[in-house]
Amino acid sequence: MIPNNESSPRLGASFRDPSGFLFTRQGELYRQVNQVYAPHYDALMHSGLYERLIKSRLLIPHQEVAAESADPALAYRVIQPQRVEFISYPYEWSFSQLKDAALATMAVQKQAIEAGMVLKDASAYNIQFHRGRPLLIDTLSFETLKEGEPWVAYRQFCQHFLAPLALMALVDIRLGQLLRIYIDGVPLDLAARLLPRRTRLELGLTTHIHLHAAAQKRYAGQIKKPQAARKMSRMAFLGLMDSLESAVRKLAWKPAGTEWGDYYTASASHYSAAAFEAKRQVVKEYLERIQPRQVWDLGANTGEFSRLAADQGIPTLAFDIDPAAVELNYQAVVTKKEAHLLPLLMDFTNPSPGLGWHGREREALFGRAPADALLALALIHHLAIANNVPLHHLAEFFRSLGKWLVIEFVPKQDSQVQILLASRQDIFPDYHTGGFEAAFGQAFTIHEKRSLPDTGRVLYLMEAR
Repeated sequence: MIPNNESSPRLGASFRDPSGFLFTRQGELYRQVNQVYAPHYDALMHSGLYERLIKSRLLIPHQEVAAESADPALAYRVIQPQRVEFISYPYEWSFSQLKDAALATMAVQKQAIEAGMVLKDASAYNIQFHRGRPLLIDTLSFETLKEGEPWVAYRQFCQHFLAPLALMALVDIRLGQLLRIYIDGVPLDLAARLLPRRTRLELGLTTHIHLHAAAQKRYAGQIKKPQAARKMSRMAFLGLMDSLESAVRKLAWKPAGTEWGDYYTASASHYSAAAFEAKRQVVKEYLERIQPRQVWDLGANTGEFSRLAADQGIPTLAFDIDPAAVELNYQAVVTKKEAHLLPLLMDFTNPSPGLGWHGREREALFGRAPADALLALALIHHLAIANNVPLHHLAEFFRSLGKWLVIEFVPKQDSQVQILLASRQDIFPDYHTGGFEAAFGQAFTIHEKRSLPDTGRVLYLMEAR
């Protein structure tokens, strides 16, 4: 029986691996290393591989601790990993985030091979973005390399990384959302059918998706392993890694043609220069007043206002529905080497649910809340008018996500609201300043409001009741 009590509960995503598991106790995160994994753990720690990966910023650091294990009958060690501020998932990443996660996995694998070890799995969920970089968080992913054995994680790498990247780059960026449907990665036969016929002429994609999918179908249901997979020379093994890495590097996607990717470039149509600067100053003042430990920017676009928090060293999540905006934001994070900003893809009318076994392997967005503070700037009209969400529902929604709320009310007279109303009947009699304050006043204490010059828009600072 799996121990699951309040003093040391196992994490929902950490039950499949017999090597060990994560658990929490009194708010602290630990990982139990089981006895069955002892030889591989010792090899990781004594081979120099752990130190090299830490130096390369490819593996989450940990400390061996004397804490009581969660399952003493199985325990070999208890380690305490450095905590990641926010756990995100591949279906919440931009194209370049998934690509960088794939390349980080390959970098870890190559260093492991040099040390006589190998990754036994290549799950995208084992990668997290921590302080601006992708790194491996599963310390128990390594095992001693057995000469001649094929890479057991080959299929998983192709399904979790290569297939979705190819579909996003060559078919439609939105196909990255298939990872939300297929928790163990995009099936290769599906990817092969969806990819353009020309990809059969590209060596990497032909080998690792089309021929790989055909081999899976050919040997499905067979007890014996295919002859070709029984032995693999070290040279062939390294060649496979180089081929996979090359296939990933060749894939590219350029943001273009989406609604919000150039939002701030075109902001002159929404704000005067004075209004835009006033908005920046008010948001900055509110953040300085409340001094949050974490900020969620809901509808962040390319992160203009997210950085008002991140530049203060506050861990900040920049959510947006538009893949182009998230991609551009992440590219800026990489270019500027920003350590406190994490752009993520999110539709707040259909946010990430709990997924996997018992709905608990991948946590719902609400399970990762609340944040100390929320920014909801130029967002409410999209939710209330474009998506018909009543104001009191929005108020309760925001209250469930965070303590403090900095929110911008955009009135009906605003050009952006008029665009939304141009193609539909105005069925929103309560959508005005008074109706907004009445609805939100039931869920929040309104501490302050500031009108933005030349706009009719109002910025509010609220605290959840």
